[in-house]
Amino acid sequence: MGWSLAPRGAGEPRRNPRVVTFSLCDHRADGPHTRGISPRRERRTLPSPSVQCVVSRRGAPLGGTPRRDDATRFHGSETRVRALVKERAAAGFTLKEVPEPTIRDDEVLIHVRRAGVCGTDVHIYEWDAWAQGRCRPPFVVGHEFAGEVVQVGQLVTDVRVGDRVTAEGHIVDGRCLLCRTGNSHVCPHTKIIGVDRDGCFAEYIAMPATNVWHLDDAVSFEVGGIHDPMGNAFHTALTAEIPGATVLVTGCGPIGLFAIGICRAAGASRIIASDVNETRLELARTMGADDVVHPAEAEAAVRRATDGLGVDVVLEMSGVPSAIHQAFALVRVGGRVQMLGIPAKPMDVDFATEVIFKGITIYGVVGRRMYDTWHQMTRFLRSGKFDPTPVITHRFPLEAADEAIRAIRSGAAGKVVFEIA
Repeated sequence: MGWSLAPRGAGEPRRNPRVVTFSLCDHRADGPHTRGISPRRERRTLPSPSVQCVVSRRGAPLGGTPRRDDATRFHGSETRVRALVKERAAAGFTLKEVPEPTIRDDEVLIHVRRAGVCGTDVHIYEWDAWAQGRCRPPFVVGHEFAGEVVQVGQLVTDVRVGDRVTAEGHIVDGRCLLCRTGNSHVCPHTKIIGVDRDGCFAEYIAMPATNVWHLDDAVSFEVGGIHDPMGNAFHTALTAEIPGATVLVTGCGPIGLFAIGICRAAGASRIIASDVNETRLELARTMGADDVVHPAEAEAAVRRATDGLGVDVVLEMSGVPSAIHQAFALVRVGGRVQMLGIPAKPMDVDFATEVIFKGITIYGVVGRRMYDTWHQMTRFLRSGKFDPTPVITHRFPLEAADEAIRAIRSGAAGKVVFEIA
């Protein structure tokens, strides 16, 4: 197989004889096959005689060498942009200039304004066992963001330049059984930005138009940039029956804090929040928790609030084994445990006494339902009854990435956000 530049529209009159448009041709056994170039074209002035050409070339993904999966990015622009890159299989990120991404015909280019920093980013930064088994450097990190659309592909009809947007960071195939039965959030072919392909800790990101979500004018880029973790909280809370319910939230990290505010807005009758961190317990009270307790005090608080019966719903957000066992113990018979927190390693569960004989329902939460959860987020924000902004406690530029990670590790932060533009 070989490649060459072939003039488009050969033989056709051109308005400007000094401008020649080329496309890439694949010379295979059955003849040349034109490959359409990206709609984001670049003009270059060549040496005398001066002729301007529109060209496209294969490049590397933002972080470096070409990726082997089908989400490989192609870059044709000589423009350089700033990005936080997981450059090698070791701890830390590198802030560097990388090629500005180009887009395919069904994608849009977004100028990133704000980006949320997540626990997943901390795992990648530290290069722990999970990151080593999942990620393949080099790549641009980050999966929570909001910004403005600056370019749209030729096939995009419902997104325009200038739109204020965020996006679903899980890119699915759209054709498997799960996707076609309304369960795209568990598509087995999911690629996650900032994990499996280049992410959003950069000035620009290319995204499939189908993943783009428009922001209301009243929604700031900062709130738009945390829709991903907010969506985890909405999915966790609203797949349970919350109106009138007694709710225990175990783990008051950012997603647990969002969940408290959601349960308050959705009409929970009483919300008990449990954590070991005093800063987070204060934030839990701000977000609407009726009782804020340490784990050792949770049982007594639940018994008082429910006449000894147990809560209707537990939202388990921590992944700590002792908290998971406590969730099973403090949910009432026939109640429901929503599980978002991920244990660091396998754990024992006494299914007979903790689950089966209590007749409880356990629901495992993965990402956000596409796009039921997104509609719920938009409607709750429009109502004015849910305000996530108190959870955002720290803001940093990309240059202060190490400081941002330290703030999360310290436990002194709620939600941390990068101010990119």
